[in-house]
Amino acid sequence: MSAPTTAAGTRRRGGPAPALTRIAQHALFEARILLTNGEQLMVAVILPALVLIGLRTLPVGEVAGIPRIDTAVAATAATALISTAFTSQAIQTGFDRRGGVLRWIATTPLGRDGYLAGKILATLGVQVLQVIVLGALALALGWRPSVLGLVAAVPVWLIGTVAFGSLGLLVAGTLRTEAVLALSNVLFLLFVTVGGVAIPSARFPRFLSGLVDLLPSGALGELLRACLAGAPFSWGSLVVLVVWALGGSLLVTRYFRWTSV
Repeated sequence: MSAPTTAAGTRRRGGPAPALTRIAQHALFEARILLTNGEQLMVAVILPALVLIGLRTLPVGEVAGIPRIDTAVAATAATALISTAFTSQAIQTGFDRRGGVLRWIATTPLGRDGYLAGKILATLGVQVLQVIVLGALALALGWRPSVLGLVAAVPVWLIGTVAFGSLGLLVAGTLRTEAVLALSNVLFLLFVTVGGVAIPSARFPRFLSGLVDLLPSGALGELLRACLAGAPFSWGSLVVLVVWALGGSLLVTRYFRWTSV
């Protein structure tokens, strides 16, 4: 008889694949769903591309002394992040929850932790593709990034992904699917248009700029403008984004429901 495998790695004959293999396969499955769904592809790639072209062309969201293409790229990066980490994940998870997929996964070798890990990896993978496609478009439009700015943007991007990913899961795990679909799309549009992404908070009236600065979208927009466009760096925005990331994660842990209401 052949020896059964151990927890270190190899697979038992006829048994489940190793945990890392299960998570990787689930991540590929999730990524394929995101990239082959027309609505999700529009939100993930086409809308950010339109934001880039629009802000490159129109005098909207400019910062004094900074080339328009640089602020357009920063806004586009924030739009792409929110579209994938928040909107796409909220909608997809909401439909999985309504269809009983989440309840079924809890009984499989993948388990709930593997499911969430796979979704995180899928989100990061799609974001890499977004960066490649939108970065190439930005370069064609005249963007010339600095290496230091790109490096500085990486931790901001990761924190922003946690913040908006947790908000997406919170929406998907507490509301009915119809409400998830409507709310995630409405919030996406509000985040981008009046939430500090396309237009810096400083361009809003004083009584609104403070509110925009406290939103995760406002904090993300300010930080990416600092990294990718050379705008002044705001430590307050970093604190706000970290608080949203931590708070959102805690709320998901507490209130996310795996079965539909």
